[in-house]
Amino acid sequence: MPAAPAVYITPEQLCIGLYVQLELGWWEHDFTFSNFKIKDEAQLKALRALGLQRLRYDPARSDCTPLPLQPSEPVAAPVEQAKPDPAELARQARAAKLGVLRKRLAEVDRTFVQASQRVKTLNQTLRNQPEEALKQAGEVVRELVAALLGEDGAALHSINGKAADDAYSHLLNVTVLSVMLGRQLGYDAEACHSLGLGALLHDIGKMEVPSKVLLKTEPLTRPEQQLFQLHTEFGLRRGQQLMLDDEVLRIIHEHHEHCDGSGYPRGLHEAAIGRLSRVVCITNHFDNLCNPLNPRDAISPHEALAKMFSQQRERFDEVALKAFIRSMGVYPPGSLVQLEDERYALVLGMHPSLPLKPTLILFEPKIPKEEALIVNLEEEPNLAIVRSLRPAQLPVEALEYLNPRQQLSYYVDPRQRSK
Repeated sequence: MPAAPAVYITPEQLCIGLYVQLELGWWEHDFTFSNFKIKDEAQLKALRALGLQRLRYDPARSDCTPLPLQPSEPVAAPVEQAKPDPAELARQARAAKLGVLRKRLAEVDRTFVQASQRVKTLNQTLRNQPEEALKQAGEVVRELVAALLGEDGAALHSINGKAADDAYSHLLNVTVLSVMLGRQLGYDAEACHSLGLGALLHDIGKMEVPSKVLLKTEPLTRPEQQLFQLHTEFGLRRGQQLMLDDEVLRIIHEHHEHCDGSGYPRGLHEAAIGRLSRVVCITNHFDNLCNPLNPRDAISPHEALAKMFSQQRERFDEVALKAFIRSMGVYPPGSLVQLEDERYALVLGMHPSLPLKPTLILFEPKIPKEEALIVNLEEEPNLAIVRSLRPAQLPVEALEYLNPRQQLSYYVDPRQRSK
């Protein structure tokens, strides 16, 4: 059977009960799905606000017919005289698309800051109100699992807003990246929840370690290193007092164990380390490379992945490490890159199923920094990345314009992409 021809109407003909099919990308509208039946005036108003000249609708799945066209079109002669300039129309469409994308990224930023504040609160209440703290931790993890295990997963973004505190940013980073990796490995919702909770609480033992050791940016002395490493034992004891389940306890105790036996506290080898612990070992190490206590020691996400794979591979679960590299993309969010046309850009976000098509902010000296171009390479077939760069490889003006953050944070956009 041949497909029924597309039927289009104007925004003025929309009414409640029509089944519409938006021919837009997921980032170009705020609806949950691209195909749906209009159910109320709010949806009508939002559809008309998109500024489209026509919309596709499905008569067979609609409850009614479109409103009749208003007879105001005989005044068509003046319109024909002033034909719109195609270049101007393209500029307007690009500006509208850019506005929607900026709004989406700002929403992800705000959500991250809110989640970071919640993590800070739960850490502050962990000692005196452990039940409340665990409830808050469970809510944070449930939201992440729901976002990442949705029908089309979620896009990963580097966050421009400053987190409440670097320590809580680290906990949230490790949790986001761990649940994302769990999804990539095919873990179910229950396993991902245990994984996320263990990642969020993996450093609770540091509550027992003096701040002068935790915050020291110079290399630790041997006694200080031994005291620091006890945080996994302190964490296990604390987790047992909180009656956490065994999978979560293992993550807290084993997140510094390495598959080659070089980790601590017990120098376990791969088979003896829990599968969820091996995941958190990878994400925790990655974030520590990108966000060390001393910012001068930080390396880019691209360099961190390369180092973990080429120099430290024996430490990690091979299957999980390869899956992590796939899910982070060839050019992870936060990376500085150069395009085929030699322009510089900063990677803002990527979808795990499109590792070579991230979202970028472009260095365009003629455009004010606050209006910088943001492009999604999925929508730009003529643009491609050729290499990742270190900050020192960029001209000073490009580096100041793109302004890569010293402290990298990650969060997810759970919205569905259009098929």
